[in-house]
Amino acid sequence: MKILDKLKKRWEDIDHPFLEHSKGKLSFKEIVYHKSLDLSDVNSGDVVALIGDFDPQSILTLLQLIDKNVILVPLTTETKSQHEYFFQSAFVDIIIDGNTIKRIHHNQKHELIENLRSQKHAGLVLFSTGTTGRPKAILHDLTVFMKRFETPRPTLKAINFLLFDHIGGLNTLLHTLFNKGTVVAPRSRSVEDILATCEEHKIEVLPTTPTFLRMMLMSGLIPDKVPKSLRIITYGTERMDQPTLDLLCDLLPYVDFRQTFGMSELGIVRVKSKARNSLFMKIGGEDIETRVVDNVLEIRSQTRMLGYLNASSPFNEEGWYNTKDIVEECDGYYKVTGRTSDVINVGGLKFMASEVERVALQYDDVSLVKAEGKPNPITGQHVELTVQLAKNIKIDKNKFQIFLNKALPSHMLPMRIKFSEVKVGHRFKKD
Repeated sequence: MKILDKLKKRWEDIDHPFLEHSKGKLSFKEIVYHKSLDLSDVNSGDVVALIGDFDPQSILTLLQLIDKNVILVPLTTETKSQHEYFFQSAFVDIIIDGNTIKRIHHNQKHELIENLRSQKHAGLVLFSTGTTGRPKAILHDLTVFMKRFETPRPTLKAINFLLFDHIGGLNTLLHTLFNKGTVVAPRSRSVEDILATCEEHKIEVLPTTPTFLRMMLMSGLIPDKVPKSLRIITYGTERMDQPTLDLLCDLLPYVDFRQTFGMSELGIVRVKSKARNSLFMKIGGEDIETRVVDNVLEIRSQTRMLGYLNASSPFNEEGWYNTKDIVEECDGYYKVTGRTSDVINVGGLKFMASEVERVALQYDDVSLVKAEGKPNPITGQHVELTVQLAKNIKIDKNKFQIFLNKALPSHMLPMRIKFSEVKVGHRFKKD
Protein backbone atom coordinates (compact mmCIF):
# COMPACT_ATOMS: atom_id res chain seq x y z
CA MET A 1 0.00 0.00 0.00
CA LYS A 2 1.25 3.50 -0.86
CA ILE A 3 2.33 5.83 1.97
CA LEU A 4 -0.40 8.36 1.16
CA ASP A 5 -3.07 5.66 1.19
CA LYS A 6 -1.85 4.36 4.58
CA LEU A 7 -1.97 7.86 6.03
CA LYS A 8 -5.41 8.61 4.59
CA LYS A 9 -6.71 5.48 6.30
CA ARG A 10 -5.12 6.42 9.65
CA TRP A 11 -6.54 9.95 9.51
CA GLU A 12 -10.02 9.19 8.13
CA ASP A 13 -11.81 9.67 11.48
CA ILE A 14 -9.54 12.37 12.93
CA ASP A 15 -10.88 15.92 13.22
CA HIS A 16 -8.00 17.76 14.89
CA PRO A 17 -5.44 19.61 12.72
CA PHE A 18 -2.21 17.97 11.65
CA LEU A 19 -0.36 21.18 10.71
CA GLU A 20 -0.56 24.55 12.41
CA HIS A 21 1.39 27.47 10.94
CA SER A 22 1.25 31.22 10.48
CA LYS A 23 -1.54 30.99 7.91
CA GLY A 24 -3.84 28.81 9.97
CA LYS A 25 -4.60 25.20 10.82
CA LEU A 26 -4.93 22.34 8.37
CA SER A 27 -6.20 18.80 8.80
CA PHE A 28 -4.36 16.00 7.04
CA LYS A 29 -7.25 15.73 4.59
CA GLU A 30 -6.83 19.41 3.68
CA ILE A 31 -3.12 18.85 3.00
CA VAL A 32 -3.85 15.81 0.82
CA TYR A 33 -6.33 17.82 -1.23
CA HIS A 34 -4.07 20.86 -1.41
CA LYS A 35 -3.33 21.87 -5.00
CA SER A 36 -0.52 19.51 -5.96
CA LEU A 37 2.24 19.84 -8.52
CA ASP A 38 2.16 17.98 -11.80
CA LEU A 39 4.67 15.20 -11.14
CA SER A 40 3.84 13.20 -14.26
CA ASP A 41 7.34 13.72 -15.66
CA VAL A 42 8.97 12.40 -12.48
CA ASN A 43 9.86 8.74 -12.81
CA SER A 44 10.64 5.96 -10.35
CA GLY A 45 14.37 6.06 -9.57
CA ASP A 46 14.85 9.74 -10.41
CA VAL A 47 17.02 11.67 -7.97
CA VAL A 48 14.81 14.61 -6.99
CA ALA A 49 15.95 17.69 -5.06
CA LEU A 50 12.94 19.13 -3.21
CA ILE A 51 13.60 22.64 -1.92
CA GLY A 52 10.98 23.27 0.71
CA ASP A 53 9.92 23.65 4.31
CA PHE A 54 7.15 22.36 6.56
CA ASP A 55 4.36 23.89 4.49
CA PRO A 56 1.36 22.09 2.91
CA GLN A 57 2.78 21.89 -0.62
CA SER A 58 6.21 20.64 0.48
CA ILE A 59 4.69 17.99 2.76
CA LEU A 60 2.30 16.74 0.08
CA THR A 61 5.01 16.72 -2.59
CA LEU A 62 7.39 14.85 -0.28
CA LEU A 63 4.82 12.08 0.32
CA GLN A 64 3.94 11.86 -3.38
CA LEU A 65 7.62 11.55 -4.29
CA ILE A 66 8.14 8.75 -1.75
CA ASP A 67 5.24 6.88 -3.36
CA LYS A 68 6.94 7.30 -6.74
CA ASN A 69 10.07 5.57 -5.36
CA VAL A 70 12.37 8.46 -6.14
CA ILE A 71 15.68 9.15 -4.45
CA LEU A 72 14.69 12.22 -2.44
CA VAL A 73 17.09 15.08 -1.65
CA PRO A 74 15.32 17.50 0.75
CA LEU A 75 16.90 20.98 0.80
CA THR A 76 16.10 24.41 2.24
CA THR A 77 16.57 27.95 1.00
CA GLU A 78 19.06 28.55 3.84
CA THR A 79 21.67 26.48 1.98
CA LYS A 80 21.08 28.03 -1.44
CA SER A 81 24.75 28.94 -1.88
CA GLN A 82 25.60 25.22 -1.70
CA HIS A 83 22.82 23.88 -3.88
CA GLU A 84 24.92 23.44 -7.02
CA TYR A 85 27.41 21.37 -5.02
CA PHE A 86 24.53 19.32 -3.57
CA PHE A 87 23.00 18.73 -7.02
CA GLN A 88 26.31 17.44 -8.38
CA SER A 89 27.20 15.33 -5.32
CA ALA A 90 23.78 13.62 -5.23
CA PHE A 91 23.55 13.08 -9.03
CA VAL A 92 20.28 15.04 -9.09
CA ASP A 93 18.00 14.52 -12.10
CA ILE A 94 15.14 16.87 -11.15
CA ILE A 95 14.91 20.06 -9.08
CA ILE A 96 11.58 21.09 -7.53
CA ASP A 97 11.61 24.65 -6.19
CA GLY A 98 8.21 26.14 -5.39
CA ASN A 99 6.03 25.56 -8.45
CA THR A 100 9.01 25.04 -10.77
CA ILE A 101 10.08 21.56 -11.87
CA LYS A 102 13.34 21.39 -13.82
CA ARG A 103 15.12 18.34 -15.20
CA ILE A 104 18.91 18.23 -15.34
CA HIS A 105 20.35 16.08 -18.11
CA HIS A 106 23.54 14.21 -17.23
CA ASN A 107 25.07 10.79 -17.87
CA GLN A 108 26.58 10.21 -14.43
CA LYS A 109 25.72 7.09 -12.45
CA HIS A 110 26.51 5.77 -8.99
CA GLU A 111 26.47 2.11 -7.98
CA LEU A 112 24.49 2.71 -4.76
CA ILE A 113 21.78 4.64 -6.60
CA GLU A 114 21.60 1.99 -9.32
CA ASN A 115 21.13 -0.71 -6.66
CA LEU A 116 18.15 1.20 -5.20
CA ARG A 117 16.66 1.61 -8.65
CA SER A 118 16.97 -2.11 -9.39
CA GLN A 119 15.08 -2.88 -6.15
CA LYS A 120 12.45 -0.20 -6.93
CA HIS A 121 13.09 1.28 -3.49
CA ALA A 122 12.82 4.97 -2.59
CA GLY A 123 16.00 6.65 -1.37
CA LEU A 124 16.92 9.58 0.85
CA VAL A 125 20.00 11.78 0.52
CA LEU A 126 21.00 13.97 3.45
CA PHE A 127 24.08 16.16 3.73
CA SER A 128 26.45 16.38 6.66
CA THR A 129 27.04 19.83 8.13
CA GLY A 130 30.54 19.87 6.66
CA THR A 131 32.32 21.51 9.61
CA THR A 132 35.50 19.55 8.79
CA GLY A 133 35.34 19.65 5.00
CA ARG A 134 32.80 19.65 2.19
CA PRO A 135 29.44 18.15 3.17
CA LYS A 136 29.11 14.43 2.52
CA ALA A 137 26.11 13.05 0.60
CA ILE A 138 24.55 10.36 2.82
CA LEU A 139 22.31 7.83 1.06
CA HIS A 140 19.60 5.84 2.90
CA ASP A 141 17.15 3.25 1.65
CA LEU A 142 13.99 5.26 2.32
CA THR A 143 11.69 2.26 1.84
CA VAL A 144 13.44 0.57 4.77
CA PHE A 145 13.66 3.86 6.73
CA MET A 146 9.87 4.32 6.54
CA LYS A 147 9.15 0.95 8.18
CA ARG A 148 10.09 2.32 11.61
CA PHE A 149 6.95 4.50 11.56
CA GLU A 150 4.53 1.60 11.09
CA THR A 151 4.51 0.76 14.82
CA PRO A 152 2.09 3.13 16.63
CA ARG A 153 3.75 5.29 19.27
CA PRO A 154 2.52 8.12 21.55
CA THR A 155 2.88 11.63 20.23
CA LEU A 156 2.77 15.11 21.76
CA LYS A 157 2.19 18.46 20.09
CA ALA A 158 5.60 19.45 18.73
CA ILE A 159 7.17 22.43 17.03
CA ASN A 160 9.24 21.53 14.00
CA PHE A 161 12.36 23.46 14.96
CA LEU A 162 14.78 21.13 13.18
CA LEU A 163 14.78 21.78 9.45
CA PHE A 164 13.37 20.09 6.35
CA ASP A 165 16.86 18.91 5.30
CA HIS A 166 17.69 17.42 8.73
CA ILE A 167 17.05 13.79 9.73
CA GLY A 168 15.59 15.03 13.04
CA GLY A 169 13.19 17.39 11.31
CA LEU A 170 11.98 14.67 8.95
CA ASN A 171 11.66 12.25 11.85
CA THR A 172 9.44 14.71 13.77
CA LEU A 173 7.26 15.24 10.69
CA LEU A 174 6.83 11.55 9.86
CA HIS A 175 6.42 10.44 13.49
CA THR A 176 3.62 12.98 13.92
CA LEU A 177 1.98 12.02 10.63
CA PHE A 178 1.93 8.31 11.34
CA ASN A 179 0.75 8.75 14.92
CA LYS A 180 -2.04 11.23 14.18
CA GLY A 181 -0.51 14.11 16.11
CA THR A 182 -0.16 17.84 15.52
CA VAL A 183 3.00 19.56 14.36
CA VAL A 184 3.54 23.32 14.34
CA ALA A 185 5.72 25.16 11.82
CA PRO A 186 7.28 28.29 13.39
CA ARG A 187 7.16 31.71 11.73
CA SER A 188 10.92 31.89 12.05
CA ARG A 189 13.58 30.28 14.20
CA SER A 190 14.50 33.34 16.25
CA VAL A 191 14.31 32.90 20.02
CA GLU A 192 11.44 35.36 20.24
CA ASP A 193 9.36 33.67 17.54
CA ILE A 194 10.00 30.15 18.80
CA LEU A 195 8.85 31.05 22.32
CA ALA A 196 5.88 33.06 21.01
CA THR A 197 4.85 30.11 18.82
CA CYS A 198 5.15 27.74 21.78
CA GLU A 199 2.81 30.01 23.77
CA GLU A 200 0.31 30.60 20.97
CA HIS A 201 -0.01 26.94 19.97
CA LYS A 202 0.40 25.35 23.42
CA ILE A 203 3.46 23.38 22.34
CA GLU A 204 4.33 20.32 24.44
CA VAL A 205 7.66 19.30 22.84
CA LEU A 206 10.49 21.54 21.64
CA PRO A 207 13.28 19.67 19.81
CA THR A 208 16.34 21.93 19.54
CA THR A 209 20.11 22.29 19.93
CA PRO A 210 22.40 23.24 22.84
CA THR A 211 23.46 26.40 20.98
CA PHE A 212 19.86 27.54 20.61
CA LEU A 213 19.15 26.79 24.28
CA ARG A 214 22.14 28.93 25.23
CA MET A 215 20.73 31.71 23.02
CA MET A 216 17.39 31.33 24.82
CA LEU A 217 19.11 31.73 28.17
CA MET A 218 20.95 34.87 27.14
CA SER A 219 17.79 36.42 25.63
CA GLY A 220 16.39 37.03 29.12
CA LEU A 221 13.07 35.46 28.05
CA ILE A 222 13.51 32.39 30.27
CA PRO A 223 11.54 31.53 32.34
CA ASP A 224 8.85 34.22 31.94
CA LYS A 225 8.11 33.59 28.26
CA VAL A 226 8.19 29.80 28.40
CA PRO A 227 4.59 28.49 28.45
CA LYS A 228 3.43 25.98 31.04
CA SER A 229 2.25 23.71 28.20
CA LEU A 230 5.88 22.90 27.37
CA ARG A 231 6.59 19.50 28.92
CA ILE A 232 9.70 18.26 27.11
CA ILE A 233 12.76 19.91 25.58
CA THR A 234 15.03 17.61 23.61
CA TYR A 235 18.53 18.68 22.64
CA GLY A 236 21.11 17.12 20.38
CA THR A 237 23.24 17.42 17.21
CA GLU A 238 26.17 18.81 19.27
CA ARG A 239 27.62 18.56 22.79
CA MET A 240 25.75 20.20 25.67
CA ASP A 241 27.72 21.75 28.55
CA GLN A 242 26.75 20.99 32.16
CA PRO A 243 26.49 24.62 33.43
CA THR A 244 23.94 25.44 30.71
CA LEU A 245 21.90 22.32 31.46
CA ASP A 246 21.99 22.99 35.22
CA LEU A 247 20.75 26.54 34.74
CA LEU A 248 17.95 25.43 32.41
CA CYS A 249 16.83 22.77 34.89
CA ASP A 250 16.75 25.34 37.70
CA LEU A 251 14.80 27.92 35.70
CA LEU A 252 12.33 25.44 34.18
CA PRO A 253 11.65 22.85 36.92
CA TYR A 254 8.49 21.56 35.21
CA VAL A 255 10.27 20.74 31.92
CA ASP A 256 11.81 17.34 31.26
CA PHE A 257 15.13 17.78 29.45
CA ARG A 258 16.07 14.84 27.25
CA GLN A 259 19.27 14.38 25.34
CA THR A 260 19.13 12.97 21.82
CA PHE A 261 21.94 11.40 19.88
CA GLY A 262 22.05 10.66 16.23
CA MET A 263 24.01 10.91 13.05
CA SER A 264 22.54 10.94 9.60
CA GLU A 265 24.88 8.05 8.75
CA LEU A 266 23.25 5.80 11.38
CA GLY A 267 19.56 6.61 11.03
CA ILE A 268 17.45 7.26 14.13
CA VAL A 269 19.00 6.04 17.38
CA ARG A 270 16.91 5.74 20.55
CA VAL A 271 18.34 7.48 23.62
CA LYS A 272 17.41 7.60 27.29
CA SER A 273 18.86 10.31 29.55
CA LYS A 274 19.99 9.12 32.98
CA ALA A 275 18.21 12.13 34.52
CA ARG A 276 16.85 15.48 33.32
CA ASN A 277 19.99 17.24 34.60
CA SER A 278 22.46 14.56 33.49
CA LEU A 279 24.57 14.44 30.35
CA PHE A 280 24.86 10.67 30.65
CA MET A 281 22.63 8.77 28.22
CA LYS A 282 21.88 5.19 27.26
CA ILE A 283 22.03 4.53 23.52
CA GLY A 284 20.08 1.60 22.12
CA GLY A 285 16.94 0.68 20.28
CA GLU A 286 16.21 -2.05 17.81
CA ASP A 287 19.28 -3.46 16.06
CA ILE A 288 21.72 -1.01 17.69
CA GLU A 289 25.04 -2.05 19.24
CA THR A 290 27.59 0.18 20.97
CA ARG A 291 31.17 -0.15 22.16
CA VAL A 292 34.02 2.14 23.26
CA VAL A 293 37.47 1.85 21.67
CA ASP A 294 40.24 4.10 23.04
CA ASN A 295 37.57 6.30 24.70
CA VAL A 296 35.78 6.82 21.37
CA LEU A 297 32.19 5.64 20.85
CA GLU A 298 31.51 3.21 18.01
CA ILE A 299 28.04 2.13 16.87
CA ARG A 300 26.76 -0.68 14.68
CA SER A 301 23.26 -0.13 13.31
CA GLN A 302 20.99 -2.14 11.06
CA THR A 303 19.34 1.12 9.94
CA ARG A 304 22.60 2.73 8.85
CA MET A 305 23.08 4.51 5.55
CA LEU A 306 23.93 2.61 2.39
CA GLY A 307 27.01 4.79 2.00
CA TYR A 308 28.35 8.15 0.88
CA LEU A 309 27.86 9.26 -2.72
CA ASN A 310 30.96 11.48 -2.67
CA ALA A 311 33.31 9.78 -0.19
CA SER A 312 34.55 6.35 0.82
CA SER A 313 32.64 4.22 3.33
CA PRO A 314 33.31 5.03 7.02
CA PHE A 315 32.33 1.54 8.24
CA ASN A 316 34.94 -1.07 9.08
CA GLU A 317 34.75 -4.68 7.85
CA GLU A 318 32.51 -5.65 10.79
CA GLY A 319 30.12 -2.74 10.17
CA TRP A 320 31.21 -0.54 13.10
CA TYR A 321 31.03 3.24 12.68
CA ASN A 322 33.52 5.45 14.51
CA THR A 323 31.44 8.41 15.75
CA LYS A 324 34.59 10.39 16.67
CA ASP A 325 32.82 11.24 19.94
CA ILE A 326 35.05 10.94 23.00
CA VAL A 327 32.96 9.56 25.86
CA GLU A 328 32.97 8.67 29.52
CA GLU A 329 31.18 5.43 30.40
CA CYS A 330 29.32 4.65 33.64
CA ASP A 331 26.94 1.72 34.26
CA GLY A 332 26.05 1.42 30.60
CA TYR A 333 25.51 5.16 30.15
CA TYR A 334 27.71 7.41 28.00
CA LYS A 335 28.60 11.08 28.30
CA VAL A 336 30.10 12.84 25.30
CA THR A 337 33.03 15.01 26.41
CA GLY A 338 34.17 16.16 23.00
CA ARG A 339 35.17 15.18 19.49
CA THR A 340 38.47 13.67 18.41
CA SER A 341 38.91 16.72 16.17
CA ASP A 342 38.58 18.94 19.27
CA VAL A 343 41.64 17.53 21.05
CA ILE A 344 44.26 20.27 21.53
CA ASN A 345 47.91 19.37 22.16
CA VAL A 346 50.01 22.10 23.80
CA GLY A 347 53.57 20.97 24.40
CA GLY A 348 52.49 17.33 24.69
CA LEU A 349 49.65 18.13 27.13
CA LYS A 350 46.34 17.07 25.57
CA PHE A 351 42.91 18.39 26.50
CA MET A 352 39.50 19.02 24.97
CA ALA A 353 38.45 22.37 23.55
CA SER A 354 35.19 21.81 25.43
CA GLU A 355 37.04 22.07 28.76
CA VAL A 356 38.08 25.64 27.94
CA GLU A 357 34.59 26.48 26.65
CA ARG A 358 32.93 25.11 29.79
CA VAL A 359 34.96 27.47 31.99
CA ALA A 360 34.45 30.53 29.77
CA LEU A 361 30.68 29.99 29.71
CA GLN A 362 30.56 30.34 33.49
CA TYR A 363 31.51 34.02 33.24
CA ASP A 364 28.58 36.43 33.51
CA ASP A 365 27.15 37.76 30.23
CA VAL A 366 29.07 35.34 28.02
CA SER A 367 26.57 34.01 25.47
CA LEU A 368 28.54 31.64 23.25
CA VAL A 369 32.19 30.59 23.03
CA LYS A 370 34.35 28.57 20.67
CA ALA A 371 37.83 27.33 21.58
CA GLU A 372 40.19 26.15 18.85
CA GLY A 373 43.69 24.75 18.66
CA LYS A 374 45.95 26.76 16.36
CA PRO A 375 49.44 25.87 15.06
CA ASN A 376 52.32 27.09 17.21
CA PRO A 377 56.00 26.77 16.15
CA ILE A 378 57.17 26.21 19.73
CA THR A 379 54.44 24.22 21.51
CA GLY A 380 52.81 22.59 18.47
CA GLN A 381 49.48 24.22 19.23
CA HIS A 382 47.96 26.97 21.35
CA VAL A 383 44.39 27.91 22.26
CA GLU A 384 42.45 30.72 20.64
CA LEU A 385 39.05 31.68 22.01
CA THR A 386 36.12 33.47 20.37
CA VAL A 387 33.69 34.98 22.86
CA GLN A 388 30.21 36.27 22.04
CA LEU A 389 28.65 38.49 24.68
CA ALA A 390 24.99 39.02 25.45
CA LYS A 391 23.37 41.86 23.52
CA ASN A 392 24.37 45.41 24.50
CA ILE A 393 26.82 44.12 27.11
CA LYS A 394 30.43 45.17 27.56
CA ILE A 395 32.76 43.44 29.96
CA ASP A 396 36.08 44.29 31.52
CA LYS A 397 38.47 42.24 29.39
CA ASN A 398 41.17 42.29 32.06
CA LYS A 399 38.77 40.83 34.65
CA PHE A 400 37.76 38.14 32.18
CA GLN A 401 41.42 37.26 31.63
CA ILE A 402 42.01 37.11 35.40
CA PHE A 403 39.00 34.79 35.72
CA LEU A 404 40.46 32.43 33.10
CA ASN A 405 43.92 32.59 34.71
CA LYS A 406 42.47 31.38 38.01
CA ALA A 407 40.24 28.70 36.50
CA LEU A 408 42.51 27.13 33.87
CA PRO A 409 46.00 25.60 33.99
CA SER A 410 48.63 27.55 32.06
CA HIS A 411 48.75 25.24 29.02
CA MET A 412 44.97 25.66 28.51
CA LEU A 413 44.98 29.46 28.68
CA PRO A 414 44.05 31.15 25.37
CA MET A 415 46.91 33.03 23.74
CA ARG A 416 44.36 35.09 21.83
CA ILE A 417 40.82 36.09 22.83
CA LYS A 418 38.54 37.58 20.20
CA PHE A 419 35.28 39.22 21.26
CA SER A 420 32.93 38.80 18.32
CA GLU A 421 29.99 36.79 17.09
CA VAL A 422 30.39 33.01 17.21
CA LYS A 423 29.33 31.65 13.83
CA VAL A 424 26.18 29.51 14.05
CA GLY A 425 24.99 27.51 11.04
CA HIS A 426 21.45 27.27 9.69
CA ARG A 427 20.88 24.19 11.88
CA PHE A 428 21.78 26.20 15.01
CA LYS A 429 25.07 24.41 15.63
CA LYS A 430 28.37 26.18 16.12
CA ASP A 431 30.36 26.06 12.88
